[in-house]
Amino acid sequence: MAVVPYKEENTSKKEQVARMFNNISHRYDFLNHFLSLGIDRGWRKKAINLLRPLKPRQLLDVATGTGDFALQALSLNPEKITGVDISEGMLQVGRKKMQDRNVADKIVLQLADSENLPFEENKFDAVTVGFGVRNFEHLERGLEEIFRVLRPGGVAVILEFSRPRKFPFKQGYNFYFKFILPKIGRIVSSDKTAYTYLPESVEAFPDGEDFLRILRDVGFKQTQCKSLTFGISSIYTGIK
Repeated sequence: MAVVPYKEENTSKKEQVARMFNNISHRYDFLNHFLSLGIDRGWRKKAINLLRPLKPRQLLDVATGTGDFALQALSLNPEKITGVDISEGMLQVGRKKMQDRNVADKIVLQLADSENLPFEENKFDAVTVGFGVRNFEHLERGLEEIFRVLRPGGVAVILEFSRPRKFPFKQGYNFYFKFILPKIGRIVSSDKTAYTYLPESVEAFPDGEDFLRILRDVGFKQTQCKSLTFGISSIYTGIK
């Protein structure tokens, strides 16, 4: 059974995820940095640095949210970054952010479904996803779309939460993630479900070697996984 934000509703995961992010969009950036103690910024920087040898000109950021990953990718000096997301609320926050930073000409954010990307094959030099693949309704379908729009030789860089496995960090992390984080998230975001869904979705996600296997099944080659901060998150890479 798929992990969804609003278990009492008979709607698709895609619809529920879009609604959830619309609900928390006004507080998402604050909570993201606060609840991760700011470590998420360093994770994004490390992920983007893996693309430097490629020098991508056209870059796609899937599940872009408010555009933090896309902003980080500006350090690669691409011609254009396209960010897509299913939450219009998150995109509105992101568009204002781009305008405030005077980069709206370089970063274009648009409403789109990760499982049905509105782009031709072989368009992008690189595709990034930051903390978004676990929210795909159909994981393999979303990854197939990423593979399709990548040019041959293009690289996918996926940053996602994972589960620490070593004592005692595993135990401390699980306590924080399952009990402390949801309470803070509920108070600040006013959404009772969003930050309960987060640990549940991470727990259900096939991380590590399991995710690398899925990437290879989709068609990616030279797949790699780099664990970050005692296994709290991981960077996955694959080449088309």
